[in-house]
Amino acid sequence: MMIRNISDIPNLIKKGQSLLGIDYGSKIIGIAVSDEGLTIASPLISLTRTKLTADIKAIAKIVIERHIGGFVIGMPKNMDGKDNATAQAVRAFARSLTVNAEACGFPSGHEDMPIVFWDERLSTAGIEKMLIRNEMSRLHRSRVIDKMAAAYILQGALDCIKNVAVCS
Repeated sequence: MMIRNISDIPNLIKKGQSLLGIDYGSKIIGIAVSDEGLTIASPLISLTRTKLTADIKAIAKIVIERHIGGFVIGMPKNMDGKDNATAQAVRAFARSLTVNAEACGFPSGHEDMPIVFWDERLSTAGIEKMLIRNEMSRLHRSRVIDKMAAAYILQGALDCIKNVAVCS
């Protein structure tokens, strides 16, 4: 797996493959998936983090089941655009996907899967405000917010792929 630019993705994803969006948190990993046309992101699951190997195995299973061709991982940044301390953890997680992938069940050819980091500033806050406006209970919000944040991150990347003008 290699870190790539979002503009590289259309040439790296094979027909019939989707992208996996990841909102990597300290306790939960939000997961979203795109359609095969790389147009729409849908929230999939919120994985409660356990051990790194188990987390990567769970992601590998999704990669195989959903015909995933690449990853869009939310990159936390400060409001001034600079990386923050959490960004280091996200980069370490991305490296772990690469280093531990084969041992954790990723399919053959995984080394060619692109990884794109996508600015996730305000993604969780924006999703939470939307859920509150829709009068979703706090308990229900806590169950869906991470996978919805992953979908928000992935949708931003998909919009960029379809319309370079919206890329930041």
